[in-house]
Amino acid sequence: MTPPKPPSRPDKVSLWRYVRLFRQDILSAQPARLYRAWMAEFRTPFFRSYLCNDPALVNRVLVERPDDFPKSNRIREGLNPLLGNSVFVTNGEVWKRQRRIIDPAFEGGRLRDTFPAMWAAGQAAVARLRPGPVEIEEEMSHAAADVIFRTLFSIPIEHEVASAVFTEFRGYQRSQPILNLAAFLPLPRWVPRFHRRATKRSAAVIRGLITRLTEERAAGIAAGRAPDDLATKIMVTPDPVTGERFATGEMVDQVAIFFLAGHETSASALAWSLYLLATHPEVQERVAAEAATLGEAPEFAALSRLKFTRDVFREALRLYPPVPMMVRENLCPEEMRDRKVAPGAQIVLSPWHLHRHERIWTAPDTFDPDRWQTEENRACARDAYMPFSAGPRVCTGAGFAMVEGPLLLALLAKSFRFLPEPGKVPVPVAHLTVRAAEGIHLRVERR
Repeated sequence: MTPPKPPSRPDKVSLWRYVRLFRQDILSAQPARLYRAWMAEFRTPFFRSYLCNDPALVNRVLVERPDDFPKSNRIREGLNPLLGNSVFVTNGEVWKRQRRIIDPAFEGGRLRDTFPAMWAAGQAAVARLRPGPVEIEEEMSHAAADVIFRTLFSIPIEHEVASAVFTEFRGYQRSQPILNLAAFLPLPRWVPRFHRRATKRSAAVIRGLITRLTEERAAGIAAGRAPDDLATKIMVTPDPVTGERFATGEMVDQVAIFFLAGHETSASALAWSLYLLATHPEVQERVAAEAATLGEAPEFAALSRLKFTRDVFREALRLYPPVPMMVRENLCPEEMRDRKVAPGAQIVLSPWHLHRHERIWTAPDTFDPDRWQTEENRACARDAYMPFSAGPRVCTGAGFAMVEGPLLLALLAKSFRFLPEPGKVPVPVAHLTVRAAEGIHLRVERR
């Protein structure tokens, strides 16, 4: 069965219709021809934007010369209320300093340390799920948030502050478009940024709660009684160049992106994975059989048994990449596919288009986890697969996600059977991540 695609759109739309569609849902604004184009140009009165699907151009921007293509501040406009000066939006030396402090917490050995917390969160997700009709996006948001709080602060989702952050974020992610209207206009910094009132209120509440957790952890570290989790590791790690550590305010910015990147993106990927399993029962049974080999209290090494489940998760990330588009800005005059690109242009790299590109992938809209074991697909993956970005700015938590995703899928498929709800086909849209317009409704049966 072929997964659903966004509603078809005309190949040409007016600028203001495009702006309205961007604010409503970035996927709806994209014409069908972009799934076969190597490059496309979009003009506004204030700037030019170039969608690059050519793998050589993507490599140039992300891998070969990332310093010449910093993250665009136009995207930062929409995320600023929640993320502040986090590693997700910074550039240059500020970003490099932040990564030097953060990256050690997510190295291979640390991932092994987080496995018991992930396992506990997975078991809690199984215990919460009940047979019958279920809106699975909400359930996976709950599970992914539990993973983040257990691994970051050693507290379950039931903790008072963790629960409050999760509840507030559910409203935030639906009210926040991926692109703020200010991104289209050449506004000075003092002009208001057109953020919705509900968005600003939710962001302030979330940051206040995260500040409380961070200050409590700083006090615990000072008193020598802090647990050895990700938050402690990051807060006690000095920059190897300057010797400085994150101040509390800086740590709040980073925790905000850990929660956004580690909870919102994982929830999206898990929900779409379960939908794909529900619509492909033969694949689901293979995952369940593989999950049965885990045992009741496995060690980290047991994850190596989940090879097919990992491929299922990879394929879900291909079809429904949680972050559908990334925007960079070129600092230097460029020539791209014989076209002159002036400095200041917006360079759009779109996993959503690249992963479904008709001239790169065989049967690009078909769900086929077995493709990951073919040599042809390995070549496609090298050129056109970037659910976590690529190059120096590859997501710090990519390895974390590739442990969490297959593990939770296995635990859920081991205990339950998932079936599609008749007449409720989810339509993918993009807010902060790729979600379903009206949720993903499945029927759950206990095995």
